[in-house]
Amino acid sequence: MKRVIGTIAAVAFGASAASALAADELTLQLKWVTQAQFAGYYVAKDKGLYEEEGLDVTINPGGPDIAPPQVIAGGGADVIIDWMPSALASREKGVPLVNIAQPFKSSGMMLTCLKESGIAGPEDFKGRTLGVWFFGNEYPFLSWMSKLGIPTEGGSDGVTVLKQGFNVDPLLQKQADCISTMTYNEYWQVIDAGIAPEELLVFKYEDQGVATLEDGLYVLEDDLKDPAFVDKMARFVKASMKGWAWARENPKEAAMIVLDNDATGAQTENHQVRMMGEINKLTAGSDGKLDPADYERTVETLLSGGSDPVITQAPEGAWTHEVIDKAM
Repeated sequence: MKRVIGTIAAVAFGASAASALAADELTLQLKWVTQAQFAGYYVAKDKGLYEEEGLDVTINPGGPDIAPPQVIAGGGADVIIDWMPSALASREKGVPLVNIAQPFKSSGMMLTCLKESGIAGPEDFKGRTLGVWFFGNEYPFLSWMSKLGIPTEGGSDGVTVLKQGFNVDPLLQKQADCISTMTYNEYWQVIDAGIAPEELLVFKYEDQGVATLEDGLYVLEDDLKDPAFVDKMARFVKASMKGWAWARENPKEAAMIVLDNDATGAQTENHQVRMMGEINKLTAGSDGKLDPADYERTVETLLSGGSDPVITQAPEGAWTHEVIDKAM
């Protein structure tokens, strides 16, 4: 009897091991450090949603010196998270990125200004110093200034662009009249630093008509020629969107899962819970399928760069529904 039980146990163990070995490995490169901005992916991994789809997913955090398009071009990831302006600019420069899913429906990007600077509207930007993120994040700003007809080389009729680090110091130290912030992150860092909301004026890119798509999932075009790769990515997208749905229903628990995955220990519970609430506003209404109208709006914004547009021509083949349709 013991031999039979032992045999059954051995067979079961062998089957489990074989199943584990059969899991398809996949590496996701994040756009930034571990935080609630990427909660859906951490939830999917923590809750075994990727495992259910036969995937062994590695999530690599980003950082100020990590450019996701360069990572995937160098073979360091199967799929990356990037903002569409950066992805389309990279595509035009020779990295053939393709959007396969769009979990974020709305933009969280803002320009946050001190009211004491005297800025009351975009027309007051001239002659001012504005903090701008680079590494691909500058494209929406440049398109906005182009739309306003404001040069970005300084002078009384233009704006002086301060290359902003990924912090809010230029505003706190009054080195800039306005700085780049996200609704879910840097804006709250300003508040936590002791500046009251009524002392601030924010310009949301959504309200200015220059909002571009943010966190989307991108792969290399040639990889999509492989049916096995498409199948693997469909399973990844399916599990990831389940993770985002769970995060919207369980924001605090999702934030705690993110904290559990933060190897740096730099994040705080209060900040991540608050961030999760703001992030959920940006993913609301998205089933992961890119809305062509949102894509066209983004392209139109990027093309409206005057003599120095972000992209010089409308891209072809920069997105596909093949993966998301298979996932759904």
